[in-house]
Amino acid sequence: MSQRSKRSRVVAAAALSLAVITPLAACSTTSDVASDGPVELTFQTWVPNIDKAVDAFNAAHDDIHVTVEPIAAGPDGGYAKMLSAVKAGNPADVAQIGYDEIPTFLLNDALTDITEYVADSADVFTDWQWKTGVFNDSVYAIPQASGPVGQFYRTDVFESVGLAAPTTWDEYYAAAQAIHASDPNRYIAAFASNQAPWLMALAQQAGEPWFTTSGDAWNVAINNPDTLRMAEFWQKLLDEDLVKVQADMSNEWYADIQTGNIASWMSGSWAAAIVSGNAPDTAGLWAAAEMPQWTAGENVSASWAGGSANVVLKGSKHPKEASEFLLWLNGTADSASTLTSIGAGWPAMSDKSEITALTDDPTTFEFFGGQNIWDTFEVSDANIASGWQFPPLIDTLYAALTDNVKAAVQNKTPLTEAFEKTQTDMVKAMKDKGISVNE
Repeated sequence: MSQRSKRSRVVAAAALSLAVITPLAACSTTSDVASDGPVELTFQTWVPNIDKAVDAFNAAHDDIHVTVEPIAAGPDGGYAKMLSAVKAGNPADVAQIGYDEIPTFLLNDALTDITEYVADSADVFTDWQWKTGVFNDSVYAIPQASGPVGQFYRTDVFESVGLAAPTTWDEYYAAAQAIHASDPNRYIAAFASNQAPWLMALAQQAGEPWFTTSGDAWNVAINNPDTLRMAEFWQKLLDEDLVKVQADMSNEWYADIQTGNIASWMSGSWAAAIVSGNAPDTAGLWAAAEMPQWTAGENVSASWAGGSANVVLKGSKHPKEASEFLLWLNGTADSASTLTSIGAGWPAMSDKSEITALTDDPTTFEFFGGQNIWDTFEVSDANIASGWQFPPLIDTLYAALTDNVKAAVQNKTPLTEAFEKTQTDMVKAMKDKGISVNE
């Protein structure tokens, strides 16, 4: 069975489990409202430069006009604002949320059932990504892009110590030693305890998934042996001062990738635009490679928070037009090409043959020394570890994980204990919400 088929079955199982253990949002009771002139839609998104794709939609449609409302990503920014607006009855029409957030938005009855408008378009999208938005046979989201993880690295720094991109974690450790030995201010990477999705991607690639379902209940295994092995590896890097304790995408971090003091970044495909946009003077000095492997010869990858989708928020007066916009934005080759080039992620369309940015993206390829980095992420996407699924209460999980890992780093206690505590915290939180958890 292919990795994609396995992931599709897992996503479907998760959807069924969520439907059994908690009520799902009912079909929207709003109706399309006729008006003079084009229907006006508001689109909340954190993707930089997505207005390029939206402008193209507006130019091609006289009956619908979309206005972009930039919004911060994450539970403490955009998501909180979206949920508050839904509760208050004045939401945006469409919004961008992570695949990992869809169950939480459903628990908050914040999504419109758009099945009647989009069900016939399922084949346009990669099966596993489409199913991230399908719950109990109802469609609540249109997939935009996944976040296959790879290594973005400074070729000049690695070459200065006689190394290429590490292909195993043992090689990664050796490279970390060599880079830091060459300059005490230089590190192979930042240890970004602020990024729960990054920590989870490392755990996903390490092996056993954190959440699975059995019947109507969830199995929780955050402290599984594979995750603890991963934690012990990063503990060794921390203990030997081979990685810099630093929040990624902070001002200090941006300065360090510009100077080469941070020599690599393990991140999703969309991060190419962040690197090039924030370190333009380093053009030609970067390349991309697949994740290091725990066992030489294997090819196992992970995703950064799964990816992102677009949804119609509960209370939108124009679900039909909103759905039309989302299908166009994510399901047409020209738009998908624009989204790829601006860093939205790996496109969700099943047929990628006409997405020109994947083969003809001169600006991106020039920045990465002439490399077609999308070849790397195509391999990564095809080898994302199967079995991983996101639970309800994802924001609770993110908060517990980052708090516990930050505390471990600050207090110099073992990272393994942070994952053990996160296991305890998450099981309690799920039970407190009435979610069935197997002991």
